[in-house]
Amino acid sequence: MQTTETKLDKVTLERTAASLKAIAHPVRLAMIDLLKDGKRMNVTQIYMALGLEQAVASQHLSILKDKAILDSKRQGKHSYYFLKHSCVVEVIDLILTTFEDHM
Repeated sequence: MQTTETKLDKVTLERTAASLKAIAHPVRLAMIDLLKDGKRMNVTQIYMALGLEQAVASQHLSILKDKAILDSKRQGKHSYYFLKHSCVVEVIDLILTTFEDHM
């Protein structure tokens, strides 16, 4: 287990803030929700499920992938996106549970 001092160094704080900013968008939260429980989907499946344009979905997927929230694997013509760490869903669920009385 790391000490508080190690966890709160400047680089760690900046990376954490960047990750939180990446998930702090309704479309990206919806994408994370689609990919929870180990699901893998390609961009077509994602944009169709969310009623988005392909370019919009791709842009949001790129942000999530850039911040290491998502990863992808290429299979044939398609790249399949998946959550890199399932704990992201746990964080979102905790936030929802904590503030559900205030919504």
